[in-house]
Amino acid sequence: MAVIEEQKSTEKRRALGRGLDSLLPSGPRAVMPAPASGSARVAEIQARAEGDAIEQIPLDLIDENPYQTRRSFDASALNELADSIKASGLAQPIVVRPGANGRYVLVLGERRCRASKLAGKTTVSAIVRRLGDEQAAEMTIVENLQREDLNCLEQAQAFSRLSRDFNLTQEQIGQRTGVSRESVANYMRLLKLPPGVLGLLGEGRLGFSEARLLLEAAAYLGPEGLELLAQTTVEQGFTVRQLQERVDHLRNPEVDTQPRPEKPVDPNVRAAQLELERLLGTRVRITDNKGKGKIVIEYRNLGDFDRVLELLREPQ
Repeated sequence: MAVIEEQKSTEKRRALGRGLDSLLPSGPRAVMPAPASGSARVAEIQARAEGDAIEQIPLDLIDENPYQTRRSFDASALNELADSIKASGLAQPIVVRPGANGRYVLVLGERRCRASKLAGKTTVSAIVRRLGDEQAAEMTIVENLQREDLNCLEQAQAFSRLSRDFNLTQEQIGQRTGVSRESVANYMRLLKLPPGVLGLLGEGRLGFSEARLLLEAAAYLGPEGLELLAQTTVEQGFTVRQLQERVDHLRNPEVDTQPRPEKPVDPNVRAAQLELERLLGTRVRITDNKGKGKIVIEYRNLGDFDRVLELLREPQ
């Protein structure tokens, strides 16, 4: 058990380090995305597939993936992939499983299927795997989590699907998808927001940080009020800080929350702050002044304090 706990603590420190290594840049740097969640798990799945026969399967015999929570596909990116398929063929086969009446059910590769159709192809290279529902769902969700442009609603729905369909705990979902239990809980909590807010999240017009603040505002506003605040945030282009000021005003109406001009923030600092917020599930503020600054982590109550402290605690 001590070894397991040590491994978990090490993973937490590494997760923090991915963002913090860019906190104090020595010069202009591009913001690099954090390593994709669950990449080791997918590598293991793909390694087991080595040596499987690749077949040419008619696209019209492939049914959609019932566990696909991803709904947005960038049209220009699909057209680029279609052009690549026309010129060079499909670089990586899709994965399907046998369905009913000689048909197949898609497991991995929905973008490749869509792009192949756009390219005018009638068949696609595929590996046929005999998988159970839970295995297929897990592979689909892990693949989705590796996409950099996956929005927070799609992530939340993916985790919820594993919980609902297979009765998995948040701990089990985290273990199977390569993310922390806290991250799973933070994303699933977003599904408590009203439909109008979820629609904006699904469209990518609001992100994880805004959604987290709207959840805080839920203690003071009903569903209609939350939807109005979310819509106002989008229409007026509120930053996260400006939205935080409005939530603070709901909590303490006597506080003056007139919008204040924001100082420019280094994109590396902003990326580190967002990563810490996602990891810890609470508001984090980072101030940086030429290589010096501070990190402020907020907590809502003593239970929340203990939870955050546990995430940050070094192994004994």
